[in-house]
Amino acid sequence: MSDLGLKAPALDGVAHAFFTRQGGVSTGVYASLNGGVGSHDDPHAVAENRRRMAEALGVAPTHFLVPFQIHSAEAIAVSAPWAADARPRCDGLVTATPGVGLGVTGADCGVLLFADSKAGVIGACHSGWKGALTGIIEATVAAMTELGASRQNIRAALGPTIAQKSYEVGPEFLALFVTADEANRRFFAPSPRGGHAFFNLPGFIAQRIAETQIGAFEDLALDTYADEARFFSYRRTTHRKEPDYGRLVAGIALPL
Repeated sequence: MSDLGLKAPALDGVAHAFFTRQGGVSTGVYASLNGGVGSHDDPHAVAENRRRMAEALGVAPTHFLVPFQIHSAEAIAVSAPWAADARPRCDGLVTATPGVGLGVTGADCGVLLFADSKAGVIGACHSGWKGALTGIIEATVAAMTELGASRQNIRAALGPTIAQKSYEVGPEFLALFVTADEANRRFFAPSPRGGHAFFNLPGFIAQRIAETQIGAFEDLALDTYADEARFFSYRRTTHRKEPDYGRLVAGIALPL
């Protein structure tokens, strides 16, 4: 197993990685470890990048599974590969099948990995603001327990995510969260721009994790927007008016 990608101490002993943008074959704005099949990158380059990720996790490339993400609160259990044109439309995957790796992509959104090593159950979910607000974290944990995981034994880690200082939002955005729960106001800090605020997505994710009552949680506390050398960022690309952007991948596996 290679050392490609960042590791989370909370997941020690479990094959996992929060892959950065380094170590791949893509070029230009996608340089270099772009894992996004939805990008306009060369598909052969993306396939080679995904192969390297699978190798780092100790699974076959065919068994490194990444869903078609739709910012939903849907998490499903998987046990075998699907056809390339039949990716499930969801934002969370769980498995108890050795030899299967799970992945999610992000480029500012939260990417979360979960493991109950005692039960042999793992999970991964893509948690942008919408998924976090509507329940993707809770759905992923629930799907793990249906496969035999115990909440008190589940450990989770949040990979590179846009930080509060980099995430300015408008009044409509804040209103969505406050309408859902007035207590959510604590995740917003004033912005110099009238009516705007800075949103603490990692903090909000941490709160939703806490409410699931799992055993342990770690936030790598890495800002995708601020660290261009290591991370892709949708917001940074948008601010620069670049044509496209690469996707980071977080992966976890149950090797054979």
